[in-house]
Amino acid sequence: MTDPIADMLIRIKNAQAVGRQTVKIPFSGLKLSLAQILEKAGFVGKVEKRGKDIQKYIKIDLKYKEGRSNIGGVRRMSRPGQRLYVTKNEIRPVKQGYGLAIISTSKGLMTNKEARKIGVGGELMCEIW
Repeated sequence: MTDPIADMLIRIKNAQAVGRQTVKIPFSGLKLSLAQILEKAGFVGKVEKRGKDIQKYIKIDLKYKEGRSNIGGVRRMSRPGQRLYVTKNEIRPVKQGYGLAIISTSKGLMTNKEARKIGVGGELMCEIW
């Protein structure tokens, strides 16, 4: 697998499209941080790290509103073959403020709003709305 972040986002989106209650994703620290940001923003429910040693995975409970998924769409911005970096002045709202962008900064993963607030730029990982 060349892009584990894109794989994670698509697994979540596909699971919601077929109405699943939970989704399991192979564990990595970056994926766990990303899932926790999605949980804090209200796009997904509870996020748990499960398993031991080589069989670790992340279990994500999915959220629905009136039978529809909370995630309307995702877009992977920075890819392994084409990294996309933004300065603090280039950070823009996603979908007129209804979505969020996730940025990998020197201070860790954070949303576009948090990055602008503390004045840091970084790698623009993805957009979710």
